[in-house]
Amino acid sequence: MRNRRSFLTAVGAAAATPLLTPLQAYTQELSGRRSVGTSRVPKLKVTQVRAVELQGTGHNFAQYVRVYTDQGLTGTGEMSGATGAAWIINERLGPALVGRDPLDIEAIYSHFWGWGEIPGSIRGVFVRGMGGPFLSAMSAIDMALWDLAGKAMGVPLYRLFGGKVRERIPVYFWWRNDDDVRRMIREKKARAFKMGIDKVTEDGDPAHRLDPGKQSYWTLTNRELDTIVEKVEAARKVVGPDVELALECHARYNTESAIQIGRAVATVRPLWLEEPVTSDNVEALALVHRSIPIPLAAGENMYTRYGFREAIEKQAVSVLQPDMCKCGGLLESRKIASMAEIYHIPIAPHGTSSPLGQMAYAHVCATIPNFLILEWGFLFAGTELNALMRNLPQYDDGFVQLPDSPGIGIELNDDAIREKLRPGSTWS
Repeated sequence: MRNRRSFLTAVGAAAATPLLTPLQAYTQELSGRRSVGTSRVPKLKVTQVRAVELQGTGHNFAQYVRVYTDQGLTGTGEMSGATGAAWIINERLGPALVGRDPLDIEAIYSHFWGWGEIPGSIRGVFVRGMGGPFLSAMSAIDMALWDLAGKAMGVPLYRLFGGKVRERIPVYFWWRNDDDVRRMIREKKARAFKMGIDKVTEDGDPAHRLDPGKQSYWTLTNRELDTIVEKVEAARKVVGPDVELALECHARYNTESAIQIGRAVATVRPLWLEEPVTSDNVEALALVHRSIPIPLAAGENMYTRYGFREAIEKQAVSVLQPDMCKCGGLLESRKIASMAEIYHIPIAPHGTSSPLGQMAYAHVCATIPNFLILEWGFLFAGTELNALMRNLPQYDDGFVQLPDSPGIGIELNDDAIREKLRPGSTWS
């Protein structure tokens, strides 16, 4: 019996050895790699962070940030609509990043969020302060860090956010004029447009207004409402029944006028009515939402998941529109989308960035189950901005294609950037 047991033990060990040897070898290989990094990812340290503001691009808020590392890898991000954000990065947030591992993105975000002191006696964003240039600066750094992480790992950005749930990203464009819209539908197979109806009110006859000098919180007269309906019905005839038509209000109306608009344009079946009232009063948004027979969209002026929470929980809107360049960044936007998913609210991110920022959005949108459509303003209309890019997104029949190159997949043309620098800005 003893001999039989010894024989079986020896046979089992011999049989297991060929199976275990590759695993042991791989484990030893990983152990060796960890001396310089984790798995195949290099161990990195931030050496510099630089942000710039541009001029003469045809876009008022062209601002970029780049994170540099000790091994030559860089990541680039973009800010939107925040005067002073570049200074905050160069003088406050950037110096706090030097020496840190750029792949610790959540830790860095939490540090800036108020967990740690920032050089110059600035404490984070004042413990979850909402909006403003600090949050835009954080959003840009977040994007740059994700771009850098993708390059370090050799994968496109969407891989870092859980992988794709769709192959292509549906996009919509801005309504410029009737002829341009017809051309876009004919030549580019555009599937959706957004028309600013507040412009109809602003450019209308002052004699039709109750208060001719008023520029916001408008109370509409019957004549003004009729004009809006006429314009929207004409727009529907231009695009036809198969192209989606969203209506933008830029928060220019009061609650009652917003309800009147939503009811009056219902026969045109718009994709949504966007920000007819300001987003700072969620109860007012909810009232409009409950009172109109068409979808209500808002969110470009909401910030972080904490700022979106009330609108989501009260289901005050039909569609949420976070702006990833200023609401907290890519990861924060992904968290907002997950919160909205629980309440069956789709996400249609606001997008007024250059192709760099827009493509970063697209990567995140590819991973969001409740994503609807992405605003895309400069793909065909922003020649000055497009000239800042070394490569541009691939567009096909109403969709933007996701690149498989590491990171965002869009690179800046540094020579073109230097030509557009505002005085006092430098670009490494």
